[in-house]
Amino acid sequence: MSTGKIFIAATRQNVGKTLLSLGILGNLHKKKKNIGYIKPVGQRTVLSEGVEVDEDAVLMERVFGTKAELQDMNPVRVGKGFTAEYIRHGRTLDLEKQILEAFARIKVSRDFVVVEGTGHAGVGSVLDISNARVAKLLDTPVVIVAPGGVGRPIDEVALSYVLLKEAGVPLAGVVINKVQPHKYERVKELATKGFEQKGIKVLGVLPFDDILSAPTVKEVMEEVGGELISQEVSEHALERSVKHNLVGAMSAHQALDYFKPGSLIITPGDREDIILAGISMAMSGDESSQPSMVAGIVLTGHTIPHPAILELIHRSRVPVITCSKDTYTVASQIHDLMAKISPFESAKIEQAIQLVSEYVDVQSICDGC
Repeated sequence: MSTGKIFIAATRQNVGKTLLSLGILGNLHKKKKNIGYIKPVGQRTVLSEGVEVDEDAVLMERVFGTKAELQDMNPVRVGKGFTAEYIRHGRTLDLEKQILEAFARIKVSRDFVVVEGTGHAGVGSVLDISNARVAKLLDTPVVIVAPGGVGRPIDEVALSYVLLKEAGVPLAGVVINKVQPHKYERVKELATKGFEQKGIKVLGVLPFDDILSAPTVKEVMEEVGGELISQEVSEHALERSVKHNLVGAMSAHQALDYFKPGSLIITPGDREDIILAGISMAMSGDESSQPSMVAGIVLTGHTIPHPAILELIHRSRVPVITCSKDTYTVASQIHDLMAKISPFESAKIEQAIQLVSEYVDVQSICDGC
């Protein structure tokens, strides 16, 4: 049986490779296709079933249950010191062999396999297994995911396109992601025309999506290395989406004017006026409205509020996190936090699959699969 395959690359990290991979596999899964997934080179590893493996491989296996070995789904794991060791001793043939053998096992009896890269076409060159090289090794056409816009995606794709052509790898097309809704029609028209003038097909234009782009309170806590101090907080509360950051560097009276649905308050632990304002805002509506206004509170400087304030925090059931970092550092970290889809976030997973189904030409990518 001939196995269909596609390599998903991007112009940079955190642009939407995993979103597109998840969407393609999800749409094929709904058609009862036997699907496979492999991330040849992984950089963000987690421990799953006693195996150190890239988090995206874990996501795909848990969502779709492909029954593949996790080591095969991510044969090369680039951890701390890996690059230095490779430069000193060189193991090119070993790495290529690991990828080829893992891919051979993954594709057995599959209708279609998605190969997810690690960034632009040149990423991995230091290990002699760039995305372009791996795509050539696996004889797989490439789809590049680019950020929303017109000039920037065309410029950035042009660089990867040169590397792919040099490696003899066909570019199947481009998917543009995270386009602001009010710019959608203009970006779609101009970017499609601009890419076509360079002989590149646009396979989809995805609008910016609040659900997929917002990190959860739990992800924020993990990112800043924080500790939950509020009691009786449900798991559901920790999965609230953070849609707006509010830094408590103003008076409580002024802060009230800046609250928006899904606000995360970031404030020093001794700013009890801001903390009380946030709790009051959260408790002002009925139970169902609480999650919509205040997603959570991050107290910086590792300062714990007065016991009376702590009692109110516990009663509010608002997730309140304390961490040792200063307010500016925490705000910067959260601003730069790119939300990753967890295997347990069924709403995000279904939203990703639906978004790709609606805005991407999956049929063309899968070549009729």
